[in-house]
Amino acid sequence: MTRRDALRIGGATALAGAAGCTALPSAPVGLGRAEGDDGGPVAVASFFSFYDFGRKVAEGTPLTVENLVPTGLHGHGWEPNASITRRIVEADAFVHVGEDFQPWADRAIRTVEADGTDTALINAREGIDLVDLAASLDRDEEGVGAQRGKDPHFWLDPLRAKRSVDNIAEGFVDLVPDHAETIRENAARYKSEVLDRIDADYEAIFERSDRDVVQLAAHNAFQYIGVRYGVRMRPLVTSLAASGDVKPADIREATRVIRENDIRYIANGVFESQRPAQQLVRETAVEAYFPVTPYAGIREEWLAEDWGYEEIAYNINMPTFEIVLGNETPEAAAPTDGWVEQWRNFEPV
Repeated sequence: MTRRDALRIGGATALAGAAGCTALPSAPVGLGRAEGDDGGPVAVASFFSFYDFGRKVAEGTPLTVENLVPTGLHGHGWEPNASITRRIVEADAFVHVGEDFQPWADRAIRTVEADGTDTALINAREGIDLVDLAASLDRDEEGVGAQRGKDPHFWLDPLRAKRSVDNIAEGFVDLVPDHAETIRENAARYKSEVLDRIDADYEAIFERSDRDVVQLAAHNAFQYIGVRYGVRMRPLVTSLAASGDVKPADIREATRVIRENDIRYIANGVFESQRPAQQLVRETAVEAYFPVTPYAGIREEWLAEDWGYEEIAYNINMPTFEIVLGNETPEAAAPTDGWVEQWRNFEPV
């Protein structure tokens, strides 16, 4: 049995709504100095993907890793209250995505630096080569730190994500140096056994397709998949933020792409509005929309099944790309029984 098949089988109970492990904290707990269950150090993460990488890297060490973004929320655009900054200040380390992506995280970093606390700051984006923003975006609309005109969603490319795993690992080594060997071994294993496998399976999906365009009823977060695997990702919302407004011109452009490419299925963001996708189903030849996510949040049923980056890739994104690329019918692409029924024209979180 392949790893992909095992993950498909493992995801079945989540889609049936069964309860399971709750190893993914959805929000910070407690006050006072952050402390793990065994009294060990704590690292908090500003984004789900890097929380997941961090907990895999920290396995077998006294370091506890927590996700700051509550269940059901998208990690980009969330505005937390002051308790989150307090949790960061109390933690031993803060894993973040770099400047100008999450304004609240930037403010928390300035607080840490101004207060002179000993919270270690771990930039998961350090040293990663970013691609240019899509041509449809105004270069002055949104930027990334000193690198204006760059797309920040690098972690969707599993090969770029490997560098963020290393960044997190080295930050954790500084935090618990006695466990350096375990941390580095965990990071190397995750990169080779998970991220390389995801890359190979994505590549196989896109190579099988005769179609080179994907229409997304979602914001502009998937360009790195397009760049890596040679497909045109057409977002409905050209803004980098999931909360971007859909304009009549966006619908007209999507309608043109759908007509000219004979598109029958489109992808829509799990944590975004379904109204634009529903409009395209009503007004074009599109038969249905199916889910994609930039690994920016976690649903309750995913939490119950202890899903992370790997499980979401195999149980959400890959099946949808198989469908929208025309490789498989929805029924053939479905990773589990009931998947099509749950996700065809799915309702909001």
